[in-house]
Amino acid sequence: MMQIRKYESTDREMVLTLWEQVFPNWTGHNDPAASLDRKLLVADDLIFVAIDGELVVGTVLAGYDGHRGWIYSLAVSTSHRRRGIGTRLLLRAESALESLGCPKLNLQVRSDNDQVVAFYESLGFAIEQRISMGKRLVE
Repeated sequence: MMQIRKYESTDREMVLTLWEQVFPNWTGHNDPAASLDRKLLVADDLIFVAIDGELVVGTVLAGYDGHRGWIYSLAVSTSHRRRGIGTRLLLRAESALESLGCPKLNLQVRSDNDQVVAFYESLGFAIEQRISMGKRLVE
């Protein structure tokens, strides 16, 4: 039976394998292992996994800075898609953020990823007229 729970250290290798499959175009600053390690250093308990039997089949990372929340790395194994797992992961992250007093949730999607945009729109997200800007602090 599939369940959503908080990330545990024993999930690490399965999470990294899933991310490498689902996000094949990671860039250097988004190296899966380094990204997970940086998130774990924050120790905010905002990493959730979907478990089917003994396998990690989905993930979501959330963040909250006291101003707004963010969703990162919502991923579902291709073999487990279209079963509501992504929705359940997102709702779990939303619930955790709401319990922290988070008033607004943001996420970023590549502009050419129409399927993912449609997924988030179906869950109440809307495209906002903003420009996303970034600056690397570490190469």
